[in-house]
Amino acid sequence: MIQKPVTIQEHSSAWIAQTWISFIIALGSTSIGIIYLPVDSWTKSFMGMGLIFTVGSTINLTKTQRDVHEGKKLTYKIEEARVEKILTEHDGFK
Repeated sequence: MIQKPVTIQEHSSAWIAQTWISFIIALGSTSIGIIYLPVDSWTKSFMGMGLIFTVGSTINLTKTQRDVHEGKKLTYKIEEARVEKILTEHDGFK
């Protein structure tokens, strides 16, 4: 009988749900707060634009940080493999 490889999920579904729920609540409540501010529409528009750009920049920043981290992990694995190869090829008794 062939067994399928076990996949490891780093985050639980509850954690993923909690992060999405908190994101939606934060974005929604901030948007509602901006809509009901007692200021003119230009000020509301400026604050809404700021909110949209802040959320977009945050998403881009977290993706970039993740990509850098994953790139470093791959670089370290390659360097480790090179060192391992050098050590296995080296004979200290020659």
